[in-house]
Amino acid sequence: MPIPPPTASPTTGLRALQAMWQQQHVLAALSCFHAELGNVFRINLPGFRPVMLVGPAANQYIFITAREQLLWRSESDPITHLLRQGLLVVDGEVHDVLRQAMTPAFHRRMLSRYVADMSHYSDQVMTTWPLHQPFDLLPQIRQIALLILVNAMFKTDFTPEMSRLWGAVVKTLDYISPGLWLFWPHLPRPGYRRAIQQLDHYLRQIIHLRRAQPITNNDDLLGLMIYEAKLNDELIRDQMFTMLVAGHDTSTSALAWAVYLLGQHPDIQQQIQAELDSVLGKNPPTFENLKDLSYLEQVLNETLRLYPPLHLGNRRAEVDLEFQGYHIAAGTRVCYSPYLTHRDPQHWPEPHRFDPERFAASAPSPAPYSFIPFGGGRRICLGNMFAMVEMKVILARLLQRFTLHATPAKIHLHMGVTLEPRPGVTMRLEARR
Repeated sequence: MPIPPPTASPTTGLRALQAMWQQQHVLAALSCFHAELGNVFRINLPGFRPVMLVGPAANQYIFITAREQLLWRSESDPITHLLRQGLLVVDGEVHDVLRQAMTPAFHRRMLSRYVADMSHYSDQVMTTWPLHQPFDLLPQIRQIALLILVNAMFKTDFTPEMSRLWGAVVKTLDYISPGLWLFWPHLPRPGYRRAIQQLDHYLRQIIHLRRAQPITNNDDLLGLMIYEAKLNDELIRDQMFTMLVAGHDTSTSALAWAVYLLGQHPDIQQQIQAELDSVLGKNPPTFENLKDLSYLEQVLNETLRLYPPLHLGNRRAEVDLEFQGYHIAAGTRVCYSPYLTHRDPQHWPEPHRFDPERFAASAPSPAPYSFIPFGGGRRICLGNMFAMVEMKVILARLLQRFTLHATPAKIHLHMGVTLEPRPGVTMRLEARR
């Protein structure tokens, strides 16, 4: 007979509140619940009572075993209002058909074409950076990621629109970030309409221009949706909005944390620079020699382990379910957390320590579903290979140009759309000879 998931005792609840207050993020409280209650527990708050599943077995259950019964879409969530029929918020056959139509834009042969432009936009932004003074790299990395995303997916240069639409991008991300709407789904949220309309108009303008002036090679994502999948403009708009949000924010988050960690660990930074000097010299990376930057990839994987951009995911139980003897009622919000899984000492010794050697070729492979920075199963992030290539290129160009020096500025985790360092990543940059 299945039993209800456990909830925290008053003592555990108080300990969780203290941890959240000290560390300034909800994940601290969830870590307390996980340590006290195990891999299955219920969060018991007014208006918000999700069941939390943690660990490799839970991840496999969510991604594979119960995929058809655990749906992504929740009509009351702001991200559904924003993306409408976007790939990220649809389920079942609709999701699978859209994904199949969009996948060719992320094939290996396409990734090789994107690398030169990734270097170009990295250099374009980095050329403006000041030396020897405190400088927040978080918004700078976001600019690079936006430029790369819009160019690669839509064959459009975002440079002329950056200053005009910057505020709209940031505001829209805030609209879909966790907030009071989790407790009161129908709470009025004024102040976002203009930002969303600005981005909506921009994307529709790109669609209109491409239809009016077809280009020779339409193998980018926009071209595939118009000329191969033959989607209508409304559906194309939804996929473009999905890519604009999900396609740049995850890379921004991961790279910001990588920069922070390298500022804290100058020995590891020097080791990457030695690899870059050996493999690339002063030349931009190519798709072919990216594979030779193995230590850089180890550092990125360890960054994704400690600070996975997609730190908390959720589904909705379509029917009554049972997991490891616990009952999950139909309609329940079911949450999982890459952040908690990645810091579970059962699978990661000294889990809070930054150690890129965990991902060395000689190290044991992580247990299945214990390392899930891009999710898993048939809903694994469509752009996961694109993101890894992009992050390697940007970080390579950054460390070819500069040495990072940490500043005393304190940061904390911020649970936005992705897991961000707040208030930013302030570094002093020194030009490399």
